[in-house]
Amino acid sequence: MEELLKQQHDIALAIEAEFIRGRDAAAKGEAEAQYNLGVMYQKGQGVAKNDAEAMRCYKLSAAQGNVISQFNLGLMFEKGQGASEDFVQALHYYKLAADHGHAAAQYRLGLMHNCGHGVKQDFQEGMRWYKLSAAQNHADAKYGIAFMYEHHQGVEQDDMEAFTWYRAAAELGHFDAHNKLGVMYEHGRGIKQDFAQALHWYHLAAARGHHAAQYNIGVMYEHEQGVKLDYHEALRWYQAAATKGSADAQTKMGFMYANGRGVAQNYPEAMRWYKLAAAQDHAAALSNLGFMFDQGQGVEADDAQALRWYTMAAKKGDPNAIKNRDLVQARIEAHQAQHPG
Repeated sequence: MEELLKQQHDIALAIEAEFIRGRDAAAKGEAEAQYNLGVMYQKGQGVAKNDAEAMRCYKLSAAQGNVISQFNLGLMFEKGQGASEDFVQALHYYKLAADHGHAAAQYRLGLMHNCGHGVKQDFQEGMRWYKLSAAQNHADAKYGIAFMYEHHQGVEQDDMEAFTWYRAAAELGHFDAHNKLGVMYEHGRGIKQDFAQALHWYHLAAARGHHAAQYNIGVMYEHEQGVKLDYHEALRWYQAAATKGSADAQTKMGFMYANGRGVAQNYPEAMRWYKLAAAQDHAAALSNLGFMFDQGQGVEADDAQALRWYTMAAKKGDPNAIKNRDLVQARIEAHQAQHPG
């Protein structure tokens, strides 16, 4: 223990000494030293964390053409770190770095054009910057291009082109792209339907904690898509996603408990999961809560509560909720007519 404490003390002294050397070099106007000092202030290495001071150092360095400082300033202005959020300033610094070929800056510049942050929304310009970044093998940029083809943003909708770019991003380890490839293989979009390939890509994403991929694996086990029907396995994957906050998976957990699939039927547990999803305004969860009060599943039947939950789901366009809301409303009105006052 004493040896470990000594090592930690020595490391702290070394970092502090490095900070002092960097501060002295930065004071002499060395751009690289100013950048390094900015990093130390931003991360709290050898000095108390201070985003405003980090920004000051980055600005000195950026003014001398340090591309990484320019990029870091873009990020800080975009996220409101060290200064108030300012998309126009973020755009300015990203552009400086992007014009010098900084791939991540090119990607962020494309994203800001696509979102209309600090500039009028312009999908063509967004795509142009994405492609410059993608040419340098930037995974997020390749994913962004795929997303634009999938969702008809500035280009004709093209699932085959989307698939190609998702695959390119996935090969660089982009786990959102892994999940997207799974979706495209599962539904035969841009590629021939292949459940085995879908599961392969879902598992790659799920292994890195991607809750949508975990949910999608659960769906495949529940609906016997490329695997043998297995409610226990479906429940396991739904729970993995649900505990990460997936409203879809929380709703599925409620459904599995309500119907005794892969687990003993348990209405209170079903309601607990539905309420977690309902707190995220999940339409099916809201509707299912209405159904439980409507039918008295684990609770006393309560038309007022059923109507309340159905109405919230109906406002989100859930067709079952709309139908059931009207039925419960009619039942309430009939009861009131029979028992006036």
